[in-house]
Amino acid sequence: MLTSTLTEAPALQQLQQEFLKLKETQKLRNREAAHAMGISEGEALAAFVGHEVVRLKPSFIEIMEEVPQLGRVMALTRNEAAVHEKDGPYEKMSHDGTVGLALGELIDLRIFYHSWASGFAVVEDTPRGPQKSLQFFDAQGHAVHKIYLREHSDHAAFDALVERWSMDEQVGGLNVAPAPAAPAVKPDSEIDVAGFHAAWDAMTDTHQFFGMLRKFGLARTQALRLAPRSYAQPVANDELQGVLESAAQIDLPIMVFVGNRGMIQIHSGPVKDIRVMGPWLNVLDPGFNLHLRADLIASAWVVRKPTSDGIVTSLELFDANGENIAMLFGARKPGTPELEGWRDLIAGLAPLRDKALA
Repeated sequence: MLTSTLTEAPALQQLQQEFLKLKETQKLRNREAAHAMGISEGEALAAFVGHEVVRLKPSFIEIMEEVPQLGRVMALTRNEAAVHEKDGPYEKMSHDGTVGLALGELIDLRIFYHSWASGFAVVEDTPRGPQKSLQFFDAQGHAVHKIYLREHSDHAAFDALVERWSMDEQVGGLNVAPAPAAPAVKPDSEIDVAGFHAAWDAMTDTHQFFGMLRKFGLARTQALRLAPRSYAQPVANDELQGVLESAAQIDLPIMVFVGNRGMIQIHSGPVKDIRVMGPWLNVLDPGFNLHLRADLIASAWVVRKPTSDGIVTSLELFDANGENIAMLFGARKPGTPELEGWRDLIAGLAPLRDKALA
């Protein structure tokens, strides 16, 4: 576990001690203990720099493109309502400016480095032995991505990477920035709805969707609400469990996207072991775990986008702030049509009447 030291500045020493006490007495994870203290996880972790925590240079692209040297690891990406964990090697790493990709069969990432602000290497004692990880945070100290070594990972490569990319001066503490203001949302009356509908009709690739939102000044849930019902249909917030269980029953391969401002992580393949534990809806499969707070789903939509391969259908989940929690698709590669099994499964969901959105 993380340990404190008496050689730190008093403020950091107090933060360390309060954090460790909360973790021990209330059996909290790092993120939970930090939030209980009213600070970010990044701030809590940075208090231990110089001990179990090493501050890395902000050379995030270079560091990430060396991660394949670590072999098979566990990649973790989360937001406030969902945690996505995938085992495998990082492969086919690339970047164009501050946008990066990892296109392995197992670990599939869309990386937005412009939202990364700090990175750390962590070696924490656990009941199962030392746990090594790389952890990256945004300017508010929220985790954007974590990489955990497994027993079979290349630990020597990890140690060499950390030595290569550690800051020359290891100083504790983290200065965080205020959260950016949410973009102003245009009133519905100012939206060119006819032009928006025509643009949706004209889509040939799902990736055109975000450019379309920017062009018409639409927030994402606003766009779904104003879209033709043939393209965006609200469904009950609790449909996710049934969709996962049905996909498991018929061995239907699906894609599960979970992301934040700095990362989108994707699972492609079947799901098998679906379990509900309190508010958490979980997929607990070898190589893929999903943990999702079903009680934080404020709206759920079936979304259909025209592409050159035919209609592509997704189940999209949002929180009370309109932030995306997760998106599910039928597994597919560009150039191939959507799986009929996925289309049939989603077609069976009961639509909500529009008045239920009020």
